[in-house]
This record gives sequence, structure tokens and C-alpha cells, in this order.
Amino acid sequence: MFVVRWAMVALATALVFVLTAAAAATDPRGGELDGFAIGHLPDQIDERTEVADFSYEWEDVSFSTRVWERALEGGGAQVVLQVLVLRGPRLADLSAVREFLTEYHERSPDSWALSEFDNNGVRGLHGETEAFWCPEAGVAVEVRDAFGLLGTDELLATARGIGAS
Repeated sequence: MFVVRWAMVALATALVFVLTAAAAATDPRGGELDGFAIGHLPDQIDERTEVADFSYEWEDVSFSTRVWERALEGGGAQVVLQVLVLRGPRLADLSAVREFLTEYHERSPDSWALSEFDNNGVRGLHGETEAFWCPEAGVAVEVRDAFGLLGTDELLATARGIGAS
């Protein structure tokens, strides 16, 4: 019985190390998110930036989201960057993605100023704080700089640095 108990303790200890390593495996410099490799991140993502992944669903669309945030003096945190992979049948093309995101982000369809950009051969749209594209029917990727900390050049560089893994 003594040997079995020690074996269980050793196994539990090893499991703690594996789970801890898995949590730390979210690459603060990018990595993979739901089938997409994040190959470029702005310089604002550094050792003071914490990263976390979330999954959720809204209006029959599933989201896999990676969020980079920085602690604020006095408490709280500020989101520096978000990368979202959206999957759902209503995301048939770029127009459908724009329509969905207009509703999701509670934007006015008439005043949401977006410009086209080329994302490695795929047509995308971007505003001052977001860029998104539809790499295939049913899939969309969005890069968000919700607080305008990065600027358009870094936003688009990050978007262009994301590709299928």
C-alpha cells in the first residue's frame, strides 16, 4: 500500500507540472490559435504583457480568442491586442463577416468606416482599430486594437502575419 500511495503522489506531482507547462505554453509572441499561426506581434507585446486564450459562442458563431493585456498602475488591466478566429455558417464571405461584426461590435452600418487591404492575397477590411478577413467560407479572423494603442501600420502588420497553420 505504501508503494501505491507514493506512486500516486509522484503521478499527481507530474500532472501538476504538465498542467502548469500547458498553461504557460500559450506563446506570448504569437503561436497557434484555432488553426492559424500568429507570426507577427507589435513591439508593445513584451515581457510585461500577459496573454490568455478564451473560447465562447455568440449568435451561432464560435470564437477562439487570444488576448494580450498589460497591468495598469493602481490595478486593473488594459487590453493591448486581441486576435479572434470566428467559425460559423453565417460567415459565408467578407460581406457576411462585416454584417456579423457590425452587430457583434454594436457599430452603425452607415458610419463604420472601413477600407480594403490585401492580406496575402485575401481581401480584407480594416478600420482604425480592427482588421478582418474571411480566408474561407465559414471562417473569419479579426485583429483588434480596441484602445488604439498600436496604430494602423502595426495592426495591419499583425493581420498580415497571421496564416493557416
